[in-house]
Amino acid sequence: MDSQWQALAYLHPQEYDRVCREFDAFLALVEGSGAEVGFLPAHPATGLDSIYTHDPLVVSNRGAILCTMGKEARAGEPDAFAAYLQAAGVPVVGQIEPPGTVEGGDVCWLDERTVAVGQGYRTNAQGIRQLTALLGDDVDEVISVPLPHWTGPVDCLHLLSFISPVDEKTAVVYSRMMPVPFRQLLLERGWRLMEVPDAEYDSFACNVLALSPGDCVMIEGNPITQRRLEEAGVRVRTFPGQHLCIAGGGGPTCLTRPIVRESIS
Repeated sequence: MDSQWQALAYLHPQEYDRVCREFDAFLALVEGSGAEVGFLPAHPATGLDSIYTHDPLVVSNRGAILCTMGKEARAGEPDAFAAYLQAAGVPVVGQIEPPGTVEGGDVCWLDERTVAVGQGYRTNAQGIRQLTALLGDDVDEVISVPLPHWTGPVDCLHLLSFISPVDEKTAVVYSRMMPVPFRQLLLERGWRLMEVPDAEYDSFACNVLALSPGDCVMIEGNPITQRRLEEAGVRVRTFPGQHLCIAGGGGPTCLTRPIVRESIS
């Protein structure tokens, strides 16, 4: 793993012990919420980025859709996930086929029948067309959202890099990154957008994991965003993520891939 960090554009070499401690703190919060946690087994196709399990998969009501990754170094991860899904008894609806690409971090469900998909360096137009076909009657609308160049194809920019839903029609956002038509669409549909300040964007204040509606996990060290969430009535749990998350460009959402969610009546 030590040989991979530069090729994957990590900020610095990973300190294994610190990464494990941060992961254990994160895991305790997720399990403490009542979630049942499964772990992907070791697989020869995985690498350092494979801790960010959100990206190789999209989940619909009928089952999982395996992605084709836009980042070449992560190409083997869907195969690793396929083996896990088979063992877990989770049905696979299909897979995005090259030259189409889709990564899970570009997929944001706005409600049960509406999904926004970022089109950028990791997810392309052909991938979005394939995803739309595979979702079929499970959705009423697939909204393609053009993404900005930001720092280019080597870095990681997903749709979920600047929006994290935390409750019904409520999301943490970094509006300076948002395409204007997408932001306007959310406001027209009654979404409440909770702004991340400039000073907290690089520390992943915009990558927030909703454990359930109004209950979330975020990386510690983002007091302004945390306060805004709490003042809005959202429960916030925090964990240290400097090595686990910030160094590799993936926050708490990226560390998880929800397979099944229970409805809250």
